[in-house]
Amino acid sequence: QVQLVESGGTSVQTGGSLTLSCVAVGFDSENYGIGWFRRASGEEREGVSCISVDGRTFYSASVRGRFTISRDDAKNTVYLTMNNLKPQDTGRYYCMTSTTRSSGCGARLVAAGQNIPWGQGTQVTVSS
Repeated sequence: QVQLVESGGTSVQTGGSLTLSCVAVGFDSENYGIGWFRRASGEEREGVSCISVDGRTFYSASVRGRFTISRDDAKNTVYLTMNNLKPQDTGRYYCMTSTTRSSGCGARLVAAGQNIPWGQGTQVTVSS
């Protein structure tokens, strides 16, 4: 069974930093673009950042300059380093196989010929 497991979320104060981790289970993440998606309370899930197989990245306007996405294919892991956090960054963060385009990240929901369900995500809460 293929899945993606998120971790690293916690509560922080405005201006703080966090690094989220996304581990691919059951498939080699090096063959896939991976994206981070955020769902704030009462809102739809949105693409925050994504990274392609060859290292191209995309950041939404709200996080550009503060967040950095990276990948360690030897560890089957993609990271999202978040600096200068703001209350509007609060939400549950999910990772998923993704397309990476100049216009944004597109969730693919598949890997290794199988459908990947959305995981439980990891909660980030930024207090003012």
